[in-house]
Amino acid sequence: MLPSFYQKFLEKYLSQSQLITLKMLVWLLQNQKQVRLERLAATLPLPIQQNSRRRHLQRFLTLNALSVVLLWFPIIEEILGKQIKAGSQVIIALYRTQWKENNVLMVSVIYQKRAWPIYWCLLEKDGCSNFQEQQKVLRPVIRLLKNYKIVIIGDREFHSIELAEWLHRKNLSFVFRQKKDTTFREKRQKFQP
Repeated sequence: MLPSFYQKFLEKYLSQSQLITLKMLVWLLQNQKQVRLERLAATLPLPIQQNSRRRHLQRFLTLNALSVVLLWFPIIEEILGKQIKAGSQVIIALYRTQWKENNVLMVSVIYQKRAWPIYWCLLEKDGCSNFQEQQKVLRPVIRLLKNYKIVIIGDREFHSIELAEWLHRKNLSFVFRQKKDTTFREKRQKFQP
């Protein structure tokens, strides 16, 4: 069910029972196609009461060992290492989406017309992200991809001067879509569209 290189990383950070719980959870998600905790607990194949299964899943999902940086980054590093040669250009998409009641800020690698999610955070508000939140999701990804030439792309939400200056200071390339009415000026020149 899980590729062998996933298992290799997971065995380092999870106990045997936690690994079994993860495998059952992945299997349930594939079969149920729902992410509702109550539904997953009702179908979790453990010989305990449903309320106990729900609490078991809640405890499992809050484990520190399930950190994105600790578990997901080594897996992504392995996948990228097999697909993209070090030193090559890697395109990173920075975007925000509203998924039901969740406002998600996400960073993905674009490879062969697919977006591979690398890092994300849930915003505690509705609407656009700010510079600090953008830095929060980009910093770990920039560290992870230090062996590649990174190009960051984003839509109009990410056109801030602060973000552009921060990326420029880090010697990173970026392309952000601009609003139609954006103006700029060169030193000692007039503003122009």
